Amino acid sequence: MENSNFFANEKKLKLDEGYQKTYKNIDELLPTLPRSKGWWLDQLLQYQGFWLSTYGIRGSMLIDDHFNPRPTDIIVATSPKCGTTWLRALVFSIINRNSFDFSDHPLRKANPRDLVHFLEVHIRGDGSTASIDGLPSPRLLSTHLPYSLFPECMTDDTSACRFIYICRDPKDALVSKWHFTNKLRPKGVPPLSLEEAFDLFCKGVSHYGPFWDHVLGYWKASLELPKKVLCLNMKM
Repeated sequence: MENSNFFANEKKLKLDEGYQKTYKNIDELLPTLPRSKGWWLDQLLQYQGFWLSTYGIRGSMLIDDHFNPRPTDIIVATSPKCGTTWLRALVFSIINRNSFDFSDHPLRKANPRDLVHFLEVHIRGDGSTASIDGLPSPRLLSTHLPYSLFPECMTDDTSACRFIYICRDPKDALVSKWHFTNKLRPKGVPPLSLEEAFDLFCKGVSHYGPFWDHVLGYWKASLELPKKVLCLNMKM
C-alpha cells in the first residue's frame, strides 16, 4: 500500500522516455475516474471495474506498457489480507528447496516480501524496467491485481508465465483487513467501525475489490488454463 514517503521518492525518479509517456497517460486518466472513500485516509478509484488506489492503477498501467514476461516467471496473486505473506514464503521455499540448508535459509532472516517482490512496486524500479529486468530467473513476483488487468502477453495461452492464486473466506478477509486498517489510521483519526467496513466491503469498495470479482477472475482462468493458473483455498 502506498504512503506519502513512497510517492515523494517516486516524484524524484528520473523516468526514461517510455515511462514518461505512461506517467503522462496516468496523470490524464486519474481525474476522470469515479472516486469513493477509502479505508484509511486514501481514496479509491474505479478502474476497469475494480476499486484501486492510485498506487494500484500506476502499477497496473506500467505493467501493461512495460513488463516483459518470461516463461519461468511465477506470479503469486492474492486479494489483500488473504495469505499473501504465507504463500510467498511457501512458494519461495518450494522453488529453492535444493538451494539452502535450514541453517542458512533466507526465510530465517528475511521477510517473505523481500524475497518475492511485489510487482506493482518493482515495476517502477528507478524509472525504467532495469530493476525488474535485472532479476534472475525464475522470477518470483507477487501481486494484488485482478487477473483481467494483466496484459494479454501474460494471460493468453501462448504465454508461459504462471500464476498461483489463493482465496480466503470473505468473512475472515474482511475482519483481517478491518484490524489492519485501524492499525494504519493516524492518531487522532477515529477508527473505522466494523459496520462501516462491512458496508464498504459488501459494496465492493475495497482495495482491489469487489472481492468476488477478484476471486472469480482467477478461478475462471484456472478452469480454462489449468497449467497456467493454480487456485488454492486458505482455510483457517
